[in-house]
Amino acid sequence: MATSSSSSASQILCASFNQDNSFFSIGTKDGFKIFEAKTGRLCYEKTLGAFSIVEMLFSSSLLALVGAGEQPSLSPRRLCLFNTATGANLRELSFLTSIVAVRFNRKRLVVLLQDKAFIYDLNKMAILDEFETVPNTKGLCAFAPNSEGCYLAIPASNTRGSVLVYDTLQLQSYCQIDAHRSPLAAIIFSSTGMYLATASEKGTIIRVHLVSQATKSYNFRRGTYSSTIYSLAFAPSLDIPDILIATSSSGSLHIFLVEAVINGSRQNKLLGSVMPDSINDAFDPANHHVVHNIVPAAVKSYVTVNRIENLPNTSPNLAFRASIYVVTQNGYFREYILQFLKLNGSTWGLEREFNVLDRRTTRIYMVWNCGILINYLCLVHK
Repeated sequence: MATSSSSSASQILCASFNQDNSFFSIGTKDGFKIFEAKTGRLCYEKTLGAFSIVEMLFSSSLLALVGAGEQPSLSPRRLCLFNTATGANLRELSFLTSIVAVRFNRKRLVVLLQDKAFIYDLNKMAILDEFETVPNTKGLCAFAPNSEGCYLAIPASNTRGSVLVYDTLQLQSYCQIDAHRSPLAAIIFSSTGMYLATASEKGTIIRVHLVSQATKSYNFRRGTYSSTIYSLAFAPSLDIPDILIATSSSGSLHIFLVEAVINGSRQNKLLGSVMPDSINDAFDPANHHVVHNIVPAAVKSYVTVNRIENLPNTSPNLAFRASIYVVTQNGYFREYILQFLKLNGSTWGLEREFNVLDRRTTRIYMVWNCGILINYLCLVHK
């Protein structure tokens, strides 16, 4: 672990990206901050005390805030809808037990307690449904705000990796997916809600499920040894996501070529080259790329895919480029650029980095070629 980890890790209590990955928020023992991801600009900061949940509604001024309980005014049982434009509380909701997760979009507000879920109409702030859940102390959930059904995914079992998918518009259970033998550790929807990715506490296999067919899934091997999956993210897509990424307790970033597998062959629309088909699973290493040591081992991280760029005419060797954002619990934002080659290879580099706690920005520009450093430039802004 880096020398700064021990002092910083205790300060960040939560971190999340907004629905289109243009902003991210962090909650600390002192308050919360909102950053623009593209520029690293600190957009809003408030020092009130410790926050365990800070969620944004797209790029609007509306935040969902839950205190960590370290101050009497910031109870973990109270949800505050806060307007950053006016600095005022718009609405407060109190519950009998601690709130473990909050998700929302322009129509629905979802509040999870340890054993209950509440669904609200966000515009009218009227409760639409509430139902009991299996004990979910970690607040594990996924929400697909851009899907027609605004699907919510939560654990359906504490002994197996089963997922309940709930339609928050129709206010009914949509399906149950039996994803893993071990309990769940991470779940995420694709942009449209068409696909759901899951990882168990074992962390060796990540599965991508077609939500409309609960029994249809695709397997991706992360590794042979157990590792805790901290975060999952699909690339933005209106159809089949091109890639799925994961971060784990090993400190590595894993990239899986989802579209190539779902299409039933290893021909990726971005790669533009035909490779032998013989795989209906993704255990082939050609579909799995790894960037080692992006964060210190055992430091929790939050990851998202900012964008995918098709590069058919830019280079005869490059197929596409991915921009990936990572926020680490020891206080750093990092942007990685991954370039995938038409012959299955890849290169990667750390494009920029800054400390989200002390507002000093360290920008680092690096280029690797298959893990070999070939260029390095570091600029420090304070």
